[in-house]
Amino acid sequence: MTLEDNLLPKPLSEKELHQLAMNIVGEELKKNNYEFLSVNSKLKKDPQFVCIKNKNLYFIIVRAVEYPKNPVKKDKLLIDKMNEHAKKFDATLFYAGIGIANAENYDFPVFKNSNYAIKFNGFEKIC
Repeated sequence: MTLEDNLLPKPLSEKELHQLAMNIVGEELKKNNYEFLSVNSKLKKDPQFVCIKNKNLYFIIVRAVEYPKNPVKKDKLLIDKMNEHAKKFDATLFYAGIGIANAENYDFPVFKNSNYAIKFNGFEKIC
C-alpha cells in the first residue's frame, strides 16, 4: 500500500449504495406509518421490505441506481416474478428506485464520506 492509496477517495460499493437506498426507503415507510414485518437488506433478495398498513400487506422492492442510469427503469423479469409472489399473499407490490449521484460532479462515482444527490419519486405501485 502506498501513501496515495490512503488519500484517494473510495467509491461506495454496490452493497453500500444498496444500504443507502434501504435507509431512504425505510425512513419514508416509517414516515408514512407502515409497520415492518420483515426487512431483507441482502442485494437482490426480494422483496426488501414486507410491511402492513391499515391491515393491508405490502411488498417493497428497493433498487439503488447510480447516475446516469434511470432509477425508474425496472427489470421486467423481476417485476413479473415479484408480481406473482405478491398475488399469492394478496399483497400490494411497490417499486422504489433510488437514483444516487455524486453531488459535486455527476460524472464521478459516489465516494465514501462525500455529498451525494438523491432522486426518489416515491413508491411506484406495480400491483
